[in-house]
Amino acid sequence: MGRWVLMLLLSAGVALGPGCAKPAGVLFAPGDGASVWPPPPDEPRIRFAGEIRSAADLKPGRSTGEGLASLLFGSEPAPGMVSPMGVCTDGADRVFIADSTAQVLHVLDLRTREHERWKPGEGAPEFLSPVAVAFDEAGGRVLVSDSGVGAVFAFDLRGRYLGLLGRGAVSRPCGVAVQPGTGRVAVADVAAHEVVLLSGDGVRVGGVGGRGREAGQFNFPTYVAFGEDGRLYVADSLNFRVQVFSPGLEPLAQIGGKGDMPGYFAQPKGVAVSKAGQLFVTDANFEAVQVFDGAGVLLMTFGREGRGPGEFWLPAGVAVDAKGRVWIADSRNRRVQVFELIPAGGVP
Repeated sequence: MGRWVLMLLLSAGVALGPGCAKPAGVLFAPGDGASVWPPPPDEPRIRFAGEIRSAADLKPGRSTGEGLASLLFGSEPAPGMVSPMGVCTDGADRVFIADSTAQVLHVLDLRTREHERWKPGEGAPEFLSPVAVAFDEAGGRVLVSDSGVGAVFAFDLRGRYLGLLGRGAVSRPCGVAVQPGTGRVAVADVAAHEVVLLSGDGVRVGGVGGRGREAGQFNFPTYVAFGEDGRLYVADSLNFRVQVFSPGLEPLAQIGGKGDMPGYFAQPKGVAVSKAGQLFVTDANFEAVQVFDGAGVLLMTFGREGRGPGEFWLPAGVAVDAKGRVWIADSRNRRVQVFELIPAGGVP
């Protein structure tokens, strides 16, 4: 029987030849101008570029042998996302996505089109609820905040588990970010209503917070982000605002407030700062994203409830990469949506 199967495979390969092979597809092709914001007649500033739900959306190439095997035996379903909550990039070709329900960190390589699923591994604590992720460029690490474990997991760039940060210093961590220049790690502790600052090896070195409505106080802070200048941005979710702090954690400003008009919030979640200083904030209640300038002035808003391009269902983490792409964890839609910033006078 094995001989006949082998002959069949060889015959099929000869007959089909290169037809079974397939080059890698285009990930983010230029759009047709339909999914842009703001809509015409205003000049577009951001466009929908694509979405990633599973490894299949990376559009990997296929060799002749792989194509033949798929033709004869079928292919296994590509592993997908269940509840993506946090997202970050390495600034180049890799995207990291914290999937809380699947209890895994998805790692997408946009260059090789490979999809990995990282877990701590044997002998280490298991993921319980990974909700946020940050890239530590100087330390060569990926940091994953787990609200169930009550600590931040550290991995090297090959996915090897390095240890826990902040255990005992935080109770219910959510957002995590690395401060430029210092390597210190800011963690939003939802239960303690504070932001804790950790050293690179996970020891508490500072913090700000306490429950309340005054500047420097929080009501369930969720996600955090640092700007290039070292300023810290905190989604103070149930105070319906984003607070801004100096690199030394002194309160500087607050953006937004409770309301249903542009520039206000119902449940701010993910925060990210572009290299140009623009602040992106997701709102899990409005199912939208708002963009502010460095002074807190609203520039634009996009998104609504739904499942299509530019539509969201409980958006959470957001990241802006060096190429001007905006990555948004669209948690209940089980995907990450990707948008591209359009320069002034540019064409989508």
